[in-house]
Amino acid sequence: MLLYFIISCLSFFFLSKSFSLPSWASETKTLLSFYFSKNLFTTTLHPTTPDPASPLDHQMSVLDLPDLALDLILELLPPSGLSSMAKVCSSLRERCVSDHLWEKHLITKWGKVLGPAAHRDWRCYISSSCHLDSPNNRIGHHPLGFDKIISLIRSISSGDEKRKRYAASSLPLDSTMSFYLSLETGRFWFPAQVYNRENGHVGFMLSCYDAELSYDTHTDTFQARYAPHGRKAVAVEKGVTWERLRAAPIDISPHHLHVSDSLNELKPGDHIEIQWRRNKAFPYGWWYGVVGHLESCDGNLNHCHCHLNEMVVLEFNQYTVGSRWRRTMINKRDHREEGNEEEGFYGGIRKLSCKEEIAMWTRLWPSSILE
Repeated sequence: MLLYFIISCLSFFFLSKSFSLPSWASETKTLLSFYFSKNLFTTTLHPTTPDPASPLDHQMSVLDLPDLALDLILELLPPSGLSSMAKVCSSLRERCVSDHLWEKHLITKWGKVLGPAAHRDWRCYISSSCHLDSPNNRIGHHPLGFDKIISLIRSISSGDEKRKRYAASSLPLDSTMSFYLSLETGRFWFPAQVYNRENGHVGFMLSCYDAELSYDTHTDTFQARYAPHGRKAVAVEKGVTWERLRAAPIDISPHHLHVSDSLNELKPGDHIEIQWRRNKAFPYGWWYGVVGHLESCDGNLNHCHCHLNEMVVLEFNQYTVGSRWRRTMINKRDHREEGNEEEGFYGGIRKLSCKEEIAMWTRLWPSSILE
């Protein structure tokens, strides 16, 4: 395997002029080129006579590269490349499973959808032994070539002590690589939030609900499981795209009221999200709206004093004028859950200051006004 790797590296020098290489390959070629040319230059200045009794002593190995050069090469490899390199030998395996290499890949691909709750659930997941033997978690061939490495995870819970020690030293369950692989293969269901749940059902337009998600690498989409509404069964949605996901902006259970800390700052024109649920047996979802003007105000900003009033008007302009869902009012000085069984219950409020969050809601705006 080492000889194959070295030959492959050397082939860069001959093939790069005829074929276009990815950026990481070009950088790798530069590093290797510098190292080999440096050794060649040194050999030219200080020629030595090879020892005929040990012809293998001067053969180049990838492990002969300086630590910095080797680390730079490994940092340029994609996840599939790192997993393949980890199978070469024990020395490379120790390097290729290190957290600092996989943290970059974890953040790049998964950072926007993993919040504190997902990391907590992962720690609970790896502390349980039952998930390793679950039939739902048994996987076959994976296109990224992780099969043998994933088998190391399973071997920790079975087999003799020697196999356990080997697997544990190869890929600890609490490693970043193990976290990445469990997400990539869909074995770990993680908590996040989904915009416009249930394929954009009209009853959930411009909302965001908590769900458990499992990734499908073949379709690059997710399967979502939503918490049951009252006595209804768990709702399942397939084909959820990356664009409809986010990590929960507030680390709170969907059944708990968010204590708002920005009510006194609200003024007409501000963008907000507010908790809402159909009845008290349902979990909260986050719904998009804007702060409106009081009926006594003509909307002229030069004379508007709405922000000084203890009552705040919230408008949901995705609904037609006259709809019972169009407007509501809350008391910002004594705010708590308000509502009834007919119109639902309004909870805590988030003031949106991030332009990216506001732009996301704008992109999700329905093509026609809702009733």
